[in-house]
Amino acid sequence: MTAPNPVGVSRCITESLENAGIQPGQIDLISGHLTGTNADKLEIQNWFDTLNLKKDDFPYINSLKSMIGHCLSAAGSIETVASVLQIVHNFVHPNINLDEPNPEITAIINRENIPVEMIKKEVNIVAKANFGFGDVNSCLILSKYK
Repeated sequence: MTAPNPVGVSRCITESLENAGIQPGQIDLISGHLTGTNADKLEIQNWFDTLNLKKDDFPYINSLKSMIGHCLSAAGSIETVASVLQIVHNFVHPNINLDEPNPEITAIINRENIPVEMIKKEVNIVAKANFGFGDVNSCLILSKYK
């Protein structure tokens, strides 16, 4: 069995930001690994702690898995394409089928940061994450070409 490793997740996020040369407040959107399980609370807590932003400054967060399910080893690739499309076409896709967010999550971040309808907005930087079995983690920082 595997267990989540907040230290590894935090290091992955931090090193991605450092490699990209950006500050946490520059992120417009987090495309999370979020699987619709109890582990989502821990993932969001890891993002919140690592980015060290105030609740009101936390970026939008979504997961393509709400629309297409978990594509296992292809999940990261497919979700990266969706992240690029959000940058190119200036929108944040919704987290569909989300009627009542976990109150433990909305205690960490604002409910408005978890969109359930598409939002038209300029998206310049997306942090795309996948956190997997055996602490195999990735976080890509994708940005609009200027």
